[in-house]
Amino acid sequence: MLWLEKFEYDPINPLINSNNPYIEYFVHRDILDDELFEVDTIWKLKEPKRIIKKQQPNGSWKYPGVKNQLRSTDNYNQLETFRQYGELVMKYGLNHSHPAIEKAAEYLFSFQTDEGDFRGIYGNQYSTTYTAAIMELLIKSGYVDDPRITKGFQWFILKRQKDGGWAIPFRTLHMKYQDALKNPKPLQSDTSKPFSHLVTGMVLRSFAAHPVYCNAPEAEHAGKLLMERFFKRDKYTDRQDKMYWERVSYPFWFTDIVSALDSLYYLGFGIEEAPIKSAMHWLVNKQLSDGTFDLKLIRGRDKDLKYWITLSICRIFKRYME
Repeated sequence: MLWLEKFEYDPINPLINSNNPYIEYFVHRDILDDELFEVDTIWKLKEPKRIIKKQQPNGSWKYPGVKNQLRSTDNYNQLETFRQYGELVMKYGLNHSHPAIEKAAEYLFSFQTDEGDFRGIYGNQYSTTYTAAIMELLIKSGYVDDPRITKGFQWFILKRQKDGGWAIPFRTLHMKYQDALKNPKPLQSDTSKPFSHLVTGMVLRSFAAHPVYCNAPEAEHAGKLLMERFFKRDKYTDRQDKMYWERVSYPFWFTDIVSALDSLYYLGFGIEEAPIKSAMHWLVNKQLSDGTFDLKLIRGRDKDLKYWITLSICRIFKRYME
């Protein structure tokens, strides 16, 4: 594995010794090319069973501490279902053959509008961010050929800014979140305004997950735009500071340097691209002596989050350099 030579310290060793059976499985499958057993074996272990036990009969999970002045209880539950769905799919490998995933997927699809977007987390407003994030997980869990996914991509292609990227429509109108939510109908974007790299990076994750739409010319163009924004401030107020490029989470949530590199590979970009090469060199320099990486961990209730991020970085280097 020539890519390992880029690192001063072995990043695989801390993963193997993390005492996390889920990480160990994915290290063997994705890094060492030595799948120990079928993925459904880990579905029966403690953590996925704990999450599934809390699933509601309609397929959702309840959001803790609902504040109804921001959004309805059901839309809070949509957000929590998205979060728990991501845990099950990305950390434990569940797919639509599992009844819990099938029920949760149909719950999430119930928020898809006739236009094709998934609505509710931003009230009646368009949510380019969460529409993409939900679609990414649905695709990765086996709904790749579902016509509702195709409808979502058609919506995304129609909702681009003139520069070819994406933004949250009400942000292009300089509206605050709470003011936008008061509108009973979705506000249309000012498409003359620049794209948001936060939003565009999230949208591209859904394109990157799809075996057909990853080759869309719209995705290729937006990928080039995203690379131009590495380690720069966003054009809008949401997660605007350039420090957010190194604030990472797993499963991926917002746009950061790890999630962006992961997507760009599947969109057809290689290490010959100067921004990608530079970003990977930056990651090498962020490695700690224990083999993990000195990045800011967000949404970090999982004590093993640093190992999930290390695994993600190993996947990235292996893909780009083998």
